[in-house]
Parts: sequence; structure tokens; C-alpha cells
Amino acid sequence: MQSVLTLVADAGRRPLEAGLLADVAAAVARSGATVGAPLWLAEARACDLPVTGMAPEAVQDAAAAALADAPVDLFAQATGEGRRKRVLLADMDATMVPLETLDEMAAEAGLAERVVPITRRAMAGELDFMQALAERLALFAGLPASLLDTVLARTTLSPGAAVAVRTMRAHGAFCQLVSGGFTQFTDHVVVAAGFDAAESNVLEVADGKLSGRVLGPIVTKDRKLALLRELCTRLDVAAADVLAVGDGANDLPMLTAAGLGVAYRGKPAVRAACRARIDHTDLDTLLFFQGYREAEFWQG
Repeated sequence: MQSVLTLVADAGRRPLEAGLLADVAAAVARSGATVGAPLWLAEARACDLPVTGMAPEAVQDAAAAALADAPVDLFAQATGEGRRKRVLLADMDATMVPLETLDEMAAEAGLAERVVPITRRAMAGELDFMQALAERLALFAGLPASLLDTVLARTTLSPGAAVAVRTMRAHGAFCQLVSGGFTQFTDHVVVAAGFDAAESNVLEVADGKLSGRVLGPIVTKDRKLALLRELCTRLDVAAADVLAVGDGANDLPMLTAAGLGVAYRGKPAVRAACRARIDHTDLDTLLFFQGYREAEFWQG
């Protein structure tokens, strides 16, 4: 079996050095595989190691053991066509943006102690998402809608988000944002990151105040999965051609259905379910996992 092992480091903290690569290659070779010379995707930062004679899962396990606590993200996969995905389906909160926007609203309104624990449990899969959303939103009823503008003004993209989205789009991929958050934020992220489209919840505002409710259907984990399938049908692609990325339990169905499902700073249950994980580096690691070279990245 032919596999490729991708290693990505934060060069500012610890670059990919020859000694580290040698340790990884030796560990994989001891398991009975043949390891080729590294193919550099970005100097001192990202490379592919071709591997022959071992399943990707075993390659990744052997490499992870050799890396121990080194701040390196890794992913092993079978070689062949289809490595570069034709669709990107991405979560927003704590993925494309580094914060939970509803929690930021709660902090601004003095409701953090009541809202944040519910968010944490919902994202860990301990609470029903729809129930948790309704419970949290009810606390905002009657508050000024300007709260949204205040939080939006300090909402930035996660490092590497725009590069990942715009690079994939430049190479022909359809890029879709999907979120259990609100249109007031996803509209901003679509433009800032360069997505083709977004789907999220519509937060009701009446007379300049929040009602504590959303209008229309709520974007749940089931809706995220359904959207993945709809995109495959509309764009005439297979699920294997989809890259999905997210962090919470409500992302799990789409992550496990996608050809490449990546946990970005994932909650424990999400990390356990996804072999492809980004724990140490930025979102442009999504590109390295697909074999893009840094020279191909979108330059803002």
C-alpha cells in the first residue's frame, strides 16, 4: 500500500528539523514500511513523507508515537487521485473565527457565567444543541441589538482561514460556511474569508432589541450533514471529494461523512473521531494535508 504522511509544524515555535524527520522515518520503518525522502511543501514547516507497505492508520500511529509531545500536526492517507478536495464545508465559531460569538455576546451583556457553561457542554455533546441554543438565547430577550455590532467589531478570522478558503476557491473548490451561529456574523466571515456561500441561523430583532429567538429552521448537526449531501448532489461530487472542518459535537456528522474531516482545536469527542486534526498549527494546514505547496497559496 502506498501512503503519504504529512507533517506540519509551527516554524516559529519548533521548525521541522532533519533530526525530527529522521526519528519519525525510523519509527515508521521499524514497523515494517519503506519511507522515502521528504517532499517539502514549505521550508522548515511542512513536508510529505512517502511510505510504502503500511496502511495509513498504522503509519500515523507510528509517527505520532515518535513525535511524542512535539507541536507537530500530522495526517497519513492513501496516495492517489482525489487528495485535493472539490468542496470545503466549514464551521464558523471556534473554527473560522477563534471565538464562540454567542459567548462573546454573553460576556458583553454580563451573562457569561450563565451562558458559557451551557455552550461548553453543548459543544462537548453533553446537551442537545437546539435546547441549549434556546436556553441561552432566552437570556438575551430585550437586550439592545447593538450588542451584535459590538461583538462583530472585534470578531477576526482564525489564523490561516482566509488563505485556506481563498486558495481552495482559486483552485476550483466550492467553499461553504455552515454555522449554528447567526447571519450577522456569517455574512461578515463570508466576505472576509472569501467563501462562496453561508448558511446559519437568523436571529430575530424587533424594534432594535433582541427577541431571544431565531427565525426559521435551526442549523443543527443534522442540517450540516444534509447540506453536505445537498452540495454533493448539486455540484456532482462524491462525499470523498469534500473537506469538512469543525471543532464541536454538532460538527461530527459532517466531519465523519466527508472524505477528509478535520478537527480544528477539537473538543475531546471530536478529536477522538477524527484522524485528521489541527492542534498546533493554523488553518492553512488544511492545504498542506491536501498536498498544496506554500508557493501555491493565495497571497493577500
